[in-house]
Amino acid sequence: MICTESKKNINIKPKNKLSDRRRKELITGLVFASPVILGFIIFVVGPMIASGYFSLTDYSIASTPKWVGFDNYKNLLTGGDPFFYKSLIVTTIFVIFSVPIQLIFSLMIAMLLNNDVKFKGVFRTIFYLPTIVPAAASSMIWIWLMDPDLGLFNTILRSLGMPTSKWIFDEKTVLPSLIIMSLWTTGSTVIIFLAGLQGVPKQLYEAVEIDGGNSIHKFINVTVPMITPTLFFNLVMGFINGFQTFTQAYIMTNGGPNNSSLFYAFYLYREAFSNFRMGNASALAWILLIIIAVFTFILFKSSNWVYYEGGK
Repeated sequence: MICTESKKNINIKPKNKLSDRRRKELITGLVFASPVILGFIIFVVGPMIASGYFSLTDYSIASTPKWVGFDNYKNLLTGGDPFFYKSLIVTTIFVIFSVPIQLIFSLMIAMLLNNDVKFKGVFRTIFYLPTIVPAAASSMIWIWLMDPDLGLFNTILRSLGMPTSKWIFDEKTVLPSLIIMSLWTTGSTVIIFLAGLQGVPKQLYEAVEIDGGNSIHKFINVTVPMITPTLFFNLVMGFINGFQTFTQAYIMTNGGPNNSSLFYAFYLYREAFSNFRMGNASALAWILLIIIAVFTFILFKSSNWVYYEGGK
């Protein structure tokens, strides 16, 4: 009996010490994580709850919110606001064309930078630098580049004897011009692709060479399958970022000409801070959240083409 009781006491003490240590670690962890947790609650969860409430009201900042239920959503979805579907179509067209072009361009640059060339680090820095330039400053530079009279692009076209363009100042060319401009900030995508390319085992390329394959065979049968997780990540992020395009329309085109560059995020901003229809703007924000969530879900469900080395 004495031995049994002593064993019990021996077993109990470490458990108490262990639980005390875990409790202290938990408290310490929560203390250090509290700024992030509080920031998430105050600046993310709080505004989301507020916008969800405002989306069900008629609220114009200066007046008290008046409960209207789902009238804001009905008005938008049934065509009561003519700019809703216009902005949605413009943004969708931009995403459909810009995201694939960005992915192809970024992958090409990453493959070039993945080779053993002189000043490789310098070239990587050059391609990444535009991503850290403030968006407002980049937009001002591109306004000058695309100026129909004094812009660099038209100056080069004139010197080559080629027809010039109005670029962002014409409703037929404004979206293609902004799609071209979107390639300016693909540096982060290039870096991610470069990391994926460097993770491809070299012995797979050697196996293709032994079988008599060339560079095209290596790209199709080794490179593409092995970087599909990276490709999928960049596809999802490009889609999400594309639907939130704002700066170009705000600084460069103001949604014009003739609302041909009225991006959804810019239209949301205009409803909130120009027209002071906060209720309608909040409804627009929640619709955008649902659109992005649905299409992201579809992308994940259709991602059976993605190869993971460790399995699914």
